[in-house]
Amino acid sequence: MPADRIALVTNAGDFAGPPAVDALLADGYRVLAHDPAFARTADRDAFLARHPGAETAGHAEPDDLVAWAWDQAGAVDVVVSNDHYPAIHVAVEDAAADDLRATLEALVVWPFRLAGALAPRFKAQGRGAIVMITSCRTRLPRPGGAIPDAARDANNALVRSLSIDLAPFGIPVNAVAPNYLYSEAYYPRAKYIDDPAGAAFVRQIVPAGRLAEPAEIGEVIRFLAAARTPFLTGAIIDFAGGWPAAPMPPA
Repeated sequence: MPADRIALVTNAGDFAGPPAVDALLADGYRVLAHDPAFARTADRDAFLARHPGAETAGHAEPDDLVAWAWDQAGAVDVVVSNDHYPAIHVAVEDAAADDLRATLEALVVWPFRLAGALAPRFKAQGRGAIVMITSCRTRLPRPGGAIPDAARDANNALVRSLSIDLAPFGIPVNAVAPNYLYSEAYYPRAKYIDDPAGAAFVRQIVPAGRLAEPAEIGEVIRFLAAARTPFLTGAIIDFAGGWPAAPMPPA
C-alpha cells in the first residue's frame, strides 16, 4: 500500500542524508533520495542496498529535481535540504576566492534555488515543510575557517528569511544545525573514532564526550518533518552535545 506522506531528501549520500532517509522510511514516508552521485549506477545501487525502499534521483539542478519529485509522487509533504561541502580551512591570505564561491554555491545558492522551486508548488498544494541541515560551527569559530563559517552563517540566515516568507502560507522552514556529528563528510570514522588521538580530542572538546550517532540526528529530522503545527518555524536547533562549552579547569 503506498505511503500517504512523501519526503524528498537532497544530497542524501552523506552528512545527515542517510539517517534522514532511514528515519523517514521508518516513519512510513515514501522517500525520494537525491544525490548527484546517483547518476552513477554503482553509487545508486550501493545506496539502495543500504537504504532499501528509497527511490533515487541524480539531478544536478534543483528545478529539475523538484519537477521530477512531483512527477513521481504528485505531491511532496516535506523536503530535507541536506547541504554539505568540504570545509576548507586556510589562512585568509592563502585562501582562494574560487573556494569561497564554490562553498557558497553548495551551501547557500543551491538550497536557495531549491526553495524557489518548492515555494510555488507548496503554495499550490496548500501544505509542505522544509527542514534544512546547516551547522552550528560558527558558535565558536576556528582559525582559518572564514570560508565555511561565512557560508554556514549565510545558510542559517537563509532559514530565518525563508521562514518569514513562507509563514503566511502555513509552510514551516526549520533547521537542524549539527557539529560533531559522525559523517564521512566532516568527522570521518578513521580520524575521530578509530584513531585514539582523534577520539581523545572529541572527548575533550564535546561535553557529551563523543560524536553524535547518525540515528540521533535522524530522530530530530523526523520530529521536524512530522510537526503538526506550522507555527513552529524559523527554528535552528543546535545539535552538538553541549558544544561549545568552557574547558574544564585542570584537576
